[in-house]
Amino acid sequence: MLTELWGAKHLDDPELAESAIPKANRAARATLLHLHVHKFCPGHGVSAITLLAESHMTLHTWPESVLRAADVFVCGDSDPANAAPVLVGAFSPSGQSDVRRFRRGVSSKPTG
Repeated sequence: MLTELWGAKHLDDPELAESAIPKANRAARATLLHLHVHKFCPGHGVSAITLLAESHMTLHTWPESVLRAADVFVCGDSDPANAAPVLVGAFSPSGQSDVRRFRRGVSSKPTG
């Protein structure tokens, strides 16, 4: 699942990322193994990566573009769609939100 939020708030706040990501993992029924959050110099955003037993979740913010993007890749009984409302709610977007779900392991290439 990929999400992009325009007009998002708190894009330079590593504590928000650090609290929102575990909540999103729990909502997706994913198992958190490791979380690393990195704050760039003031005004340059935050990046976070979560290693999950089921795969991973990443989050990146761009304060200069008022954009927050997250990728949730999971397998098994986890459901990334349950993470989307948590991530959207945490960053309070005033603009457009785009959530897209992709099935992995399904080829769109022609065979033959």
